[in-house]
Amino acid sequence: MSDQPNYSSRNPPTSNRQLLIVLGLFLTFIVAIFWLLGLVINNLVLLIPPSFEQKLGSIIVPVYEQQAKPSPTQDTLNQLLDNLESNLPETQTGREYQVLYVPQETVNAIALPGDTIIIFEGLLEDVESENELMMVLGHELGHFANRDHLRGIGRALTWRIAIAYLFGDIGILQSSAGTAVQAIANARYSQTQEQQADKFGLGLLNDTYGHVAGATDFFVRLSEEKRSGLAFLASHPAPKRRVEKIKQLIEANNYNIETLTPLPKSLANPS
Repeated sequence: MSDQPNYSSRNPPTSNRQLLIVLGLFLTFIVAIFWLLGLVINNLVLLIPPSFEQKLGSIIVPVYEQQAKPSPTQDTLNQLLDNLESNLPETQTGREYQVLYVPQETVNAIALPGDTIIIFEGLLEDVESENELMMVLGHELGHFANRDHLRGIGRALTWRIAIAYLFGDIGILQSSAGTAVQAIANARYSQTQEQQADKFGLGLLNDTYGHVAGATDFFVRLSEEKRSGLAFLASHPAPKRRVEKIKQLIEANNYNIETLTPLPKSLANPS
């Protein structure tokens, strides 16, 4: 018999099960860190001053300004936005909101830092009354009021910064501006955020017209369409469920539904 001690029984090889447990714990730790970072960001955006948001907008907005087309259509959109602004609560006044009209077939609207709303030609071609267009604009103003647009950017940049730190990839940080633009273009808000923005927009619609006719028309139409370019469907909740929630808000607030206002001629035939 050998006098050498047997170490194999003392240090058995690591089993696959143990490796999976360790890997699972590591991934759980990473997910927890990102969850905490997201929670911190959601609270910090409330403290971001408008001046900083304007600086962020000066980086992002020019990307869309290059695609925008100054025209009577864009002028009319800004006039409608001004009408909504006159009914904003005092906490949301003092900003200089503007609409940029982008002549692309994409059916979408986007809220950008720097108080800018992007309206794509595809969306404008889908609306059939001034009221439903004002509901869309009011909804985007709701995202500004709740600072949802900043939360989306913050989460996207945090992911990139964390990945750069973990893997030492400085190139990731150098493309942060491009990441912010992409994060906005692909932004998908939570169901709660969308409902809050709809509630805000619905209130503005009522204050502007004295009723909320057209509030659900655009979303009803989207739920019935099946074609490409519907980016609004990719970045917003299912239209049918959304319509149900808006109808509940209308009933809960006893809003009236009266006659629709037709689109201005420059919007009925966008240029």
